[in-house]
Amino acid sequence: MSDTHQPILIIGSFVSPYVRKVLACLELKGLAYTVDPITPFYGNDEFSRLSPLRRIPVLVQGDLALSDSSVICAWLDEAYPDRPALLPEGSPAERARARWLEEFADSRMGDVFIWDLFFQKRVHPLVWGEPGDAARIEAAINENIPAILDYLEGEVPQDGFLFGAQMGLADVALATFFPNASYAGCQVDAARWPRTAGFVARCLAQPAFTKPMSYEAAQLRSSQAERRDALLAVGAPLSEVTYGLPEPRKGVMVL
Repeated sequence: MSDTHQPILIIGSFVSPYVRKVLACLELKGLAYTVDPITPFYGNDEFSRLSPLRRIPVLVQGDLALSDSSVICAWLDEAYPDRPALLPEGSPAERARARWLEEFADSRMGDVFIWDLFFQKRVHPLVWGEPGDAARIEAAINENIPAILDYLEGEVPQDGFLFGAQMGLADVALATFFPNASYAGCQVDAARWPRTAGFVARCLAQPAFTKPMSYEAAQLRSSQAERRDALLAVGAPLSEVTYGLPEPRKGVMVL
């Protein structure tokens, strides 16, 4: 049983959009945490025990281990009700809409922004030394990402955030994929999707994003072997122990 006064550990790379989402929500809640910045394909056997699907992020607090960013964020709201709420506190309809937008982001945006674009252009060549799937990249850039942006253009507000003046879980869930798109050379065309471009910029400028994202440049510049030292050098809150291996191994993995 979890003791919410115990330290919170997040297992997962700072560059993962799902880890970024959880870290932003921890920041919104004002909760301290440490990070073991591994990717799933470097996870050891104990990582497999904590995350049977070998996915990140994983939250560990005492005897509690939770996988899946949506499960973790829901737990944060329930475990720390005295902290700012991640879901809107208005009507059930608003909370349902927030959950839907989080699901749309986790599933559709994750499939396209991460598996079809970021993984193919950045991760696959870097980790496995093989070129990504050019057809998937082309379809993502020319068809699937524009369709997602067309949808978001009708959902996000002109000003502020989805449910008022404060950023919440739904805003975080949508915005967290855009840094990875940028790392893969894909930017939002502000002339074609002005509301989405403005919304994403507002979200990513919030301290809940800027603080954990300040460590990403150091991670992107470093090799796996150099990662911990590079992150410690820029002040990242790393855990003392790691669940990572020195070499990658193939398996089920979600960034």
